[in-house]
Amino acid sequence: NSKLRHVEKDVLIPQIMRDRAKELCSDKVQAFTKCCQETGVLMVVKCRQENTALKDCLVGYYSDPSFYEECKAEYLKQREEYRATGIKKKRQKFTQNV
Repeated sequence: NSKLRHVEKDVLIPQIMRDRAKELCSDKVQAFTKCCQETGVLMVVKCRQENTALKDCLVGYYSDPSFYEECKAEYLKQREEYRATGIKKKRQKFTQNV
């Protein structure tokens, strides 16, 4: 059964999308984090370039319909396994193909 409830569409699948997008944009996350740690209070001004690059990367994934479908398929697989076994599996980390 692949019907989705409101909470699954609007909360659970977007959570998977956010987690995967952060992993896929990890180089930009690290650059922004490093800039913020080095700059301190002035990070708002000095880390604009890194923040823009990170935001562009994340929004690119969030707005991609095929990425949504991948995450939806992953969620449905997890839900099916949970319903069959009653055991919730921890989400595995994805690695970017280089």
